[in-house]
Amino acid sequence: MVQLIDQTAIFSQGNTEIDAFMEALEPLLKAHLSYHIIIALSEKTPKESIDISRFSHWANTYKKAAKSFVLVTNAIGYEDAPENLPVVPSLQEAKDVIEMEEIERDLGF
Repeated sequence: MVQLIDQTAIFSQGNTEIDAFMEALEPLLKAHLSYHIIIALSEKTPKESIDISRFSHWANTYKKAAKSFVLVTNAIGYEDAPENLPVVPSLQEAKDVIEMEEIERDLGF
């Protein structure tokens, strides 16, 4: 479920139902505020079951801590996500977003 790589924590849904995953995820997110976060949802998770506002809340929390928060899913396109929540279709793109946001923070944006 969680994989730590350098300063990034990757939380994968796997075969867990989205509600159970979110319930288990909340305390883990609180415990990993010093990490960049990637949330990788299962390809089987339908768009209708994803509560985007919960992810948006966490994205704001991490942004205040000068950390990145990225959601990996094919169910939601970036155009359907709030501006504060990066949504990408792959782990590599999530890592790229974190790298770009780190550069922006270093430059003072």
